[in-house]
Amino acid sequence: MSYVLVNIGSNLGDRRLNLSRAMRKIGEEFGDFEISHVVESAPWGFDSTHSFLNLGMSFETDLSPLDLLHKLQEIERSIGGGSHRTPDGGYADREIDIDIIAIDQEIIDLPELQVPHPHMAERLFVLEPMDELAPGWRHPVTGLTPIEMIMKKR
Repeated sequence: MSYVLVNIGSNLGDRRLNLSRAMRKIGEEFGDFEISHVVESAPWGFDSTHSFLNLGMSFETDLSPLDLLHKLQEIERSIGGGSHRTPDGGYADREIDIDIIAIDQEIIDLPELQVPHPHMAERLFVLEPMDELAPGWRHPVTGLTPIEMIMKKR
């Protein structure tokens, strides 16, 4: 079994309901889980008037990383079917976004999946929930814990 940390975000529609639906579907698929507090933040990487609600979630799975990615993408599509990318590849508003942040201490570098998430250290809305759920986790490349990454940002 692998320990998985994901971040779930929503900035369109009923954001809290979207997060709740994602948590419920992940729980139905993977069983027991833990969640963090909700963090509100401005969009990262694009301009929008819609702020995000994000939370962290942790659970265990025996799926391969790519199978896990595909299952989470199915859950995203079932909640908010649209793409969260613009035609030119930029970020866009979205009803739901589920990002894999870490899988144990694995390092994965595939076109469709990078783990740990390549932008995690730049995003407080990822690091703060992660610090709640897995304060002792260490980035397999930098060796930093979530709170150490937070302190570097402040």
